[in-house]
Amino acid sequence: MTIFISLIVFGVIVLFHEFGHFIVAKATGVKVHEFAIGMGPKIFSRKGVETEYTLRVLPLGGYIRMEGEDASSDDPRSFNKKSVPERAGIILAGPIMNFILSIALFTFIFVSIGVPTTVIKSTIENRPAREVGLQAGDKIVEIDQSKIKTWEDVINKIGNSPGKDISIKVKRNDELLTYNVRTIEENGRAVIGIIPKEEKNILLALRYGFQRVIYILNDMILFLGRAISGRASSSEIAGPVGILNLVGQAAETGILNVVSLAAVISLNLGLLNLLPIPALDGSRVLFLIVEALRGKKIDPEKEGTVHLIGFVLLMTLMIFVTYKDILRIIK
Repeated sequence: MTIFISLIVFGVIVLFHEFGHFIVAKATGVKVHEFAIGMGPKIFSRKGVETEYTLRVLPLGGYIRMEGEDASSDDPRSFNKKSVPERAGIILAGPIMNFILSIALFTFIFVSIGVPTTVIKSTIENRPAREVGLQAGDKIVEIDQSKIKTWEDVINKIGNSPGKDISIKVKRNDELLTYNVRTIEENGRAVIGIIPKEEKNILLALRYGFQRVIYILNDMILFLGRAISGRASSSEIAGPVGILNLVGQAAETGILNVVSLAAVISLNLGLLNLLPIPALDGSRVLFLIVEALRGKKIDPEKEGTVHLIGFVLLMTLMIFVTYKDILRIIK
């Protein structure tokens, strides 16, 4: 069952990515021969008006096959006949759809569990907040003369003041009260012992979903920096088998954990596809930038050869990472 859930999650993420390419290609009039989920031999195929929709045996990604994408074509509806902005839009639509999917999934999570607010739900026994008189229902409006708008503001202001006295202004029954609280350290972070009230609000959940995506993207970019400089361990990298295993583990702990992991995987797919590596979307955009700068199209067949070489190298890397994934699972 966990394998089935893992395949569904991976398939949906790839589906959204390829649908981004597909819908913009159709909108710009490009002829799409095939919309494929997976790689290798077909296990399902259905022919539309002009596009064949296929499901393939290996859950390693997907693709859309467009007229004139990697070879010369005189068809007016071919990819290579479109303008640079139109082609860039088609290419970038895949990663953008992954980012949109991640925001939607995180928004769903926050709608389900509620978004933490600046109103105190409860205070913890034998912690500074309760000892100084903070109460459930108090709305935190200022900490050390800094305006507080979100629960993240509260966490950051308190968390950056370990073992220090802080001034907290709260609103209680239309009255503003100020308390001086000395923080304590727990698990390496300063706390005062308050639990926030949660609110189920779609707009607030959407904002938190967007903020979570930005936060995770920042962490991913920092990791890429470590990987490029050789400071990242191979144990921090997972291939399809490792990802399927992670989704399976998440499925055993609850649906929201699966949704959260799916959002992170979708972000990973979107960001990695923007890297200027041959066969990835980022390299195709790079070729378009070069074309725009030189004012002349690059030979599609030569560009296709570069992407083919890149694809072979990526598949080789995928095999290596998959091998490492299997070893980790066995151990």
